[in-house]
Amino acid sequence: MPDGNGETPRRIETGSQYIESLRGRNLKVYLFGELVAEPVDHPMIRPSINAVAETYELAMREPDVATVESSLTGKPVNRFLHVAQSPEDLVAQNMMQRKLGQNTGTCFQRCVGMDAFNSLYSVTYEIDEKHGTPYHERLKSFLTTMQEHNYVVGGAMTDVKGDRSKAPHEQEDPDLFVHISKRNEDGIWLKGAKAHQTGCINSHFIIAMPTMRLGPEDKDYAVVAAFPVDAPGITYIYGRQSCDTRSMEGSSIDVGNANFSGQEAMVILDDVFVPWGQVFMDGEHEFASMLVERFTCYHRRSYVCKTGVGDVLIGAAAQIAEYNGADKASHIKDKLVQMTHLNETMYAAGIASSHQAQATKSGAYLNDDMLANVCKHHVTKMPFEIGRLAQDLAGGLVSTAPSEKELDHPELSALLDKYLKGRADVPTKARIRILRLIENMTMGRNAVGYLTESLHGAGSPQAQRIQIGRQMGLDFKKGLARRLAGVDSDVDE
Repeated sequence: MPDGNGETPRRIETGSQYIESLRGRNLKVYLFGELVAEPVDHPMIRPSINAVAETYELAMREPDVATVESSLTGKPVNRFLHVAQSPEDLVAQNMMQRKLGQNTGTCFQRCVGMDAFNSLYSVTYEIDEKHGTPYHERLKSFLTTMQEHNYVVGGAMTDVKGDRSKAPHEQEDPDLFVHISKRNEDGIWLKGAKAHQTGCINSHFIIAMPTMRLGPEDKDYAVVAAFPVDAPGITYIYGRQSCDTRSMEGSSIDVGNANFSGQEAMVILDDVFVPWGQVFMDGEHEFASMLVERFTCYHRRSYVCKTGVGDVLIGAAAQIAEYNGADKASHIKDKLVQMTHLNETMYAAGIASSHQAQATKSGAYLNDDMLANVCKHHVTKMPFEIGRLAQDLAGGLVSTAPSEKELDHPELSALLDKYLKGRADVPTKARIRILRLIENMTMGRNAVGYLTESLHGAGSPQAQRIQIGRQMGLDFKKGLARRLAGVDSDVDE
């Protein structure tokens, strides 16, 4: 896309180029009640930007993991901008996601955009098939542009919803669901808000999508549209996270994970203009549920990313046990086995869902929905148990350790070095650093992405149970039981 000077920016390749591409956008970002002058340089925001930058660095270091040949251009592209053409593509996405979780120990913020492109590819094809609309070609054109510049594209699905007992058109305030406020020959305008938006400020574009099944009276809410993050009319309100101000204290120890973190914000749209070329649904309400279901199918198996983060936490738990001199105890080993079993169970369900993908009419592959929901339902519970076991192995110091300022204090440092030491050959600060990492991942800033977001992201637990219930196939299974038990033959007699 041309920049403010009418020039086309170069393709982003490296993490540093990505970080520089975010500068000077004049975003309206509020944090602690004040406008942020430059988000890139804000100490609370920068670690989340670093996590996205790692998606570029991984593609440079390990192209076989993070890049693939585009089905649109035939050129290498980042997997986050690729529409899966086979089960193997979906499996490769999962393997990349686990690797990035291992590398960052947090949310790297690009999975929603990837899953939005994959779901929209098949849904726009089927809308066009029914209505003769131009959405699919528009989407392919837009995606090609994103691939050419290697942009970060975020997806925005979660509306603020207002009164949950009422449909969008029934709300007293129409802006509680994002909707089209007006149209003309040039495009549409969007009004409303999207909540809990992962990595929105760190993206270049956002794709807004419906959040739920819609009826005929909700046509103005049945909209899918892409717009630049710095479009006029957008306000971002940055979300607080536990212990987030530690990143502003200048301590590399207390923050736990000094380099990487996640990001969520509320996105408020006040008549944001979108040209027709970036509109991929306009009133086709009957396809809203298809889009939501396909998106959640992709996204719920994308939660294998939490197993990469789990690998980090399991490693930290094993390391602190070793630093404490307790790693040889049988109950310690057993707890590490349990943590690993839970972690691999989540991964198994997600990657099995990808392996059992089937082609849609568009040619894009959609993973198995039942196994995707099983994966995500595991994710709503198992990281909490892994976190509990990590705290168990860490000991009480995980929540009572003094700050780095005490560790460096001229009067206190020698005393703390003496009394907070575990094994004699392990520096006290090394022990504290691992404890702070465990704190960060189970109680602090990155617990948001590992625990709370595992619970509520891509639908809270009941959403998966509903989908699993719809696909149980009980009549088929009862038939199997009757046949083997001989019940059917008794009925026939």
